[in-house]
Amino acid sequence: MSRQGRVGALGAGLVAAALLGAGCGTGGVARSAQRPDLNNGQQLFTQNCAACHTLAAAGTNGTIGPNLDNSFAADRQEGYPDSSIENVVLDQIRLGSGPIATYTTNKKFTPQTPMPANLVKGQDAIDVAAYVASVAGTGGPAGSPASSSTSGAAIFKANCASCHTLAAAGATGTVGPDLDQLMPALAVIVRQVTNGGTIMPAFKGTLTTAQIQAVAKYVSSVAGKK
Repeated sequence: MSRQGRVGALGAGLVAAALLGAGCGTGGVARSAQRPDLNNGQQLFTQNCAACHTLAAAGTNGTIGPNLDNSFAADRQEGYPDSSIENVVLDQIRLGSGPIATYTTNKKFTPQTPMPANLVKGQDAIDVAAYVASVAGTGGPAGSPASSSTSGAAIFKANCASCHTLAAAGATGTVGPDLDQLMPALAVIVRQVTNGGTIMPAFKGTLTTAQIQAVAKYVSSVAGKK
């Protein structure tokens, strides 16, 4: 595969590669006098993308969508600038992934939750794209706070907020159940976080037992409380 064809191999990798090969995709970054706010980008990434994507610098380890570090590591090694990665990420945010299905061992396609188009918009989308472009594939900081934290609230925001609604955490995700409505019991949360279910990944390999207990206690204590 050509050097250009490998850039931006996201979940809908063919879409991203085609966009880059065409030059600038759907228009790339609409530059203005306002510079990207990387802090805002990081916060929005954590809120909207963390549960689906792995990004070492953000301390996230989602498995529903592509690992963003792996997607861009080779491109960094080949010297692509952040601006090229930023444009690909921005195009992916604008376009979404379209329908996704996994081809399983029993030779059946299992539908997966797609990445919606325009999950964030306008300057917020530019901020998220710029943030991802600034850190993806760099290796990230070793032992980031989010990955070692035993704060239930911090763990929830880093791993669950983009898929679930939970008012106490300021989370409005719609991929998974509304936890304020569901108000699950502690034991149910521990089991679900540990083993996963349907499209929710199992976290027993990425969170410690103490972290799973912490996030379960947090959710069970605040769910349904505005």
